[in-house]
Amino acid sequence: MPRARLTLTIPDGIWIGDVSRAYPDAQFRILAALADDQAGVGLAEVTAQQLPSILTEIDASEEVTELDILQRHDNTALIQFETTMPLLLFSVQGAGVPLEMPFLLADGEAEWELTASQHRLSELGTQFEQFGIPFTVNEIQQDIEPEQLLTDRQLELLTVAVERGYYDTLRECSLTELADELGIAKSTCSEILHRAEGEVIKQFVNRVTDVTVETETP
Repeated sequence: MPRARLTLTIPDGIWIGDVSRAYPDAQFRILAALADDQAGVGLAEVTAQQLPSILTEIDASEEVTELDILQRHDNTALIQFETTMPLLLFSVQGAGVPLEMPFLLADGEAEWELTASQHRLSELGTQFEQFGIPFTVNEIQQDIEPEQLLTDRQLELLTVAVERGYYDTLRECSLTELADELGIAKSTCSEILHRAEGEVIKQFVNRVTDVTVETETP
């Protein structure tokens, strides 16, 4: 299933975006959040040198209907807030994509990592456009389980080869010894290993070179 890494730009006029841009060195670590059709509740850790001023601005925001400071130590505060404009939550709910926590927000931008099907990621992009949220897709990876990449026989042989030190720099097991241990011909062992190695290498190269980067702006 695809795993995406996104950077979102919080639109002007949204309280958390405005506050974070006013204090660009501040970090908002969103620990938990939920929303219905009208409001949202969030739990966040805020770290900043100007922490008192930031908390005052959050509390004064018209979109924040309740603010509770649960813990505070030096330049960090744990806060719970209720807002009438949980814009980011509205977008993921509309797309049916689970939002992974925690995520960081700073200087008006949020960093998200999501795991979802291709059509739900596409719907999420549509939701961002509808809500006026500019975003950048930094990376998309397709996670593949070993059993999807290799046959049972290939996986078994490759596992034994690694365990016996066949791939060590100073090889501890020869191809002949590996074939004898598995009870197969040396040529058969070589062919199975070659095919398995090819699949693993191609997948690795695809992972490190095929990075999708694009920007969507409404």
